[in-house]
Amino acid sequence: MMTSNETNTENVLLCYPLRLDSCPKVQRLAVVKVAMYVLMVLMILTTVFGNLLIIISISHFKHLQSPTHLIVRSLAASDCLLGSLVMPYSMVRSVEGCWYLGDVVCKVHSSLDMTFCISSLLHLSLISVDRYWAICDPFRYKMRVTNNTVTLSITFTWLFSFLYSFYVVFSGINAVGLEMLILHVYCVGSCVLFFNKEWGIICPILTFFLPGTIMSSLYMKIFHVARKHAKVMSERVTAGGLKSQSSAHRERKAAKTLAIVMGVFYFCWLPYFTVTAVDPFLNYLTPADVFDALVWFAYFNSTCNPLIYGFFYPCFQKAFKILISNYICGIMDLNTSTFA
Repeated sequence: MMTSNETNTENVLLCYPLRLDSCPKVQRLAVVKVAMYVLMVLMILTTVFGNLLIIISISHFKHLQSPTHLIVRSLAASDCLLGSLVMPYSMVRSVEGCWYLGDVVCKVHSSLDMTFCISSLLHLSLISVDRYWAICDPFRYKMRVTNNTVTLSITFTWLFSFLYSFYVVFSGINAVGLEMLILHVYCVGSCVLFFNKEWGIICPILTFFLPGTIMSSLYMKIFHVARKHAKVMSERVTAGGLKSQSSAHRERKAAKTLAIVMGVFYFCWLPYFTVTAVDPFLNYLTPADVFDALVWFAYFNSTCNPLIYGFFYPCFQKAFKILISNYICGIMDLNTSTFA
C-alpha cells in the first residue's frame, strides 16, 4: 500500500520525467495556460512587427534618416531582437515552468535578455539627451548632433550592453557567495539568474536608476522650456482669440507626450528593478510567478516603444500608411494577376 508522500510524488509532473533531479512543472489549468500563451504571443508579435515597421520606415524614407531617427531605429532593432530571440523562450519557461534547452543556452538566453533590455534603456536615455539638446540648445544642436556622433553613441551603447551582460552572466560574478543556495535549489530544467546583495544593487543603479534619473531630469527641463517656447510663440500670434488656444494646445500635447514616455518607462521597469535590488536582502522570498510577471512587465516597455516613438508622430504615421497600403495593394495586384 502506497503512502501519501509516494502518491503526491507520482502525481507531480516533471520537466524531465526520467530524471530524479528534474524540476517539477508548474501546475496550471488548461484555460489559464491557453490564456497566457495567447496574451504572450500577441505581445511578442506586436513587439516584433511594430518595431520592424519602424526599422523599415526609417531605412526606406530618406527624410526620416535624421540623427534622432537613427537612435529610434537602433532602439527598434533592440526591441525587435528582444521580441524575436528572447521573449518566445521566456514564454515557454513562464507558462510551463521548465527550461528545455540546457544550461549553456540558458546562459546565452539570460545574457541576450540583459543585453537587449539594457540596450533599450540606454537608447531611451540617448533619445532624451538628443531631445534636450534639440529643444534647449537648438543653435548648437546641428553642430553637436550629427549622424557620425549618433553612430558612435549607438555603437558604444551596443558594445557596453553586450559586454556587460555576457561578462556578468558567464563570469558568475553576480552569484558569488550564493553557491550553497544555488546548489540547494538547483534542478534540471531551471533557468534562473540570481543576484547577490552587491550586484543586486549595482545592476539596478547602473542600468535603470541612473539612466532613469537622467531621463527624468532632462524631460522635466524639456517640458519647462517647451512651455516657455509655446508661450513666446503664442504671444507673437496676432489673432488674440487663437493665441491662448494654440499655446494651451501645445502645452497639453507636450505634457501628454512626456507623461506617457516617463509613465510607461517607470510602470514597466520600476517594479522589476526594485524587486531585483530588494530580494537578496529578503532571502529571495519573491515567488517565481511574481518575478515572472515583473519580467513581462519589463518586456512590455519594448512593446510600447514603437507606439510611443512611432505612432505618436505624424511623419511615422504617413510612412506607415504608405508602406502598409503599398504592401496591401501589391498583394491585391498579385492576386488579381493570378486569377486573371
